[in-house]
Amino acid sequence: MPLNSSDDNRTVSVFSSRLTPAADICVGLAILSVVLLSVLGNGLVLVICYRRRKKMAGSELLCINLAVVDFLCCICFYPLSILSSFHHVWLGENITCVYYGLGCYIFGLCGMFTITAISITRYMKTCYSLANTVWLKGANIRLMCCVIWLVSVVWSSFPLFGWGEYVPEPYGLSCTIAWRGYHTSTKDAFYVICSFAGFTLVPVLLIVVSQGRILYRVSRFSYSLSARGISSNLRHAEKRISMMFFCISLGFVIAWAPYAVVSFLFIFHKEPWYMAPEGFVLPALFAKSSHIYNPFIYFYFNKTFQRELRCLLLSSYHRLGGNRVGVHISTGHQAPHPIHIQLQERGCVQKKNFGLPPDRAHSRNKAKSKASHPSSSSRVPVRQVFVCWGSTSKNTPAVMDNQPAKDDQPVSI
Repeated sequence: MPLNSSDDNRTVSVFSSRLTPAADICVGLAILSVVLLSVLGNGLVLVICYRRRKKMAGSELLCINLAVVDFLCCICFYPLSILSSFHHVWLGENITCVYYGLGCYIFGLCGMFTITAISITRYMKTCYSLANTVWLKGANIRLMCCVIWLVSVVWSSFPLFGWGEYVPEPYGLSCTIAWRGYHTSTKDAFYVICSFAGFTLVPVLLIVVSQGRILYRVSRFSYSLSARGISSNLRHAEKRISMMFFCISLGFVIAWAPYAVVSFLFIFHKEPWYMAPEGFVLPALFAKSSHIYNPFIYFYFNKTFQRELRCLLLSSYHRLGGNRVGVHISTGHQAPHPIHIQLQERGCVQKKNFGLPPDRAHSRNKAKSKASHPSSSSRVPVRQVFVCWGSTSKNTPAVMDNQPAKDDQPVSI
């Protein structure tokens, strides 16, 4: 691969940016926004899937695989593109170019194959119930994920052995397959044509056909039930799930379609400057946006994800700000000690006997057992209030009343 090109008696590296410094900064900020939103959204998806890992169906493993692809791609590769955009040159030159091109191509193929597998499994589940019980089990789905990764890694490794090449893109701040290798050698032409036809057009056709059949089948079934006056919650849930996967598949195809078209046109042009550099930047940025919207689609259509997200946020809030410390001032003359510092704990925080004497620990456990078995007339959950510091007199209770008087409310800090 030539490292330099001559233009008007000047030597310009192919790793230099073809954009203006201001445009480079805008590109870097755009990719940084994609990385932050993708890490946040897909990270939440992975955390929620881990929390409900024992309740998950086998087909949901494909959604986890897609979230892993988006999350790792943004973590491992896009920071290099961001730094290069801010420096107005590709950092590391050929070594990092091969690393970036190889990694992004592996994860791009994994995303494409995963979306295709999701569409096919949804089609089999919707149209062939027998296939759902026989083929779509957890073990088969895990095997499918392993095959997806294996095929992606093997096919992306061919340029390392002379079949194809990873080169900078025309605007200089990213690396990809040398699509113009179609004109250099027979091996490169074979690799480019197979990459575009077998690993782009065929998966897209499978996605479009299967999703179209799913929508037709679901709408037909829904119409037949509506004509009979039958309203079923299962029917509405199936429609929501079908629309969710349809939006995921359609969004992926729309995001990558402009980049695929530009790359396809690039195959049949020997000269790289048939299009302005900005014409390559915008489709590439639009394709990177495919890492963002899948989590939002999950949270919008899937009520289970909504419920798990609320539980996750509530549990995080309780862990960070679940305890309250207050001051209790006794006004009576017979009070053993005028000032008590109280610790009020939320119900989700585990309570332990932090070095209390045995008599106080026994009183505390007794009070907790009473609070955990409320009477049938009162179903309101109570909150325990413990004395952290107070009088050392034996008459001082270790556990305060669950509902203190209005004048003795603890002051929250």
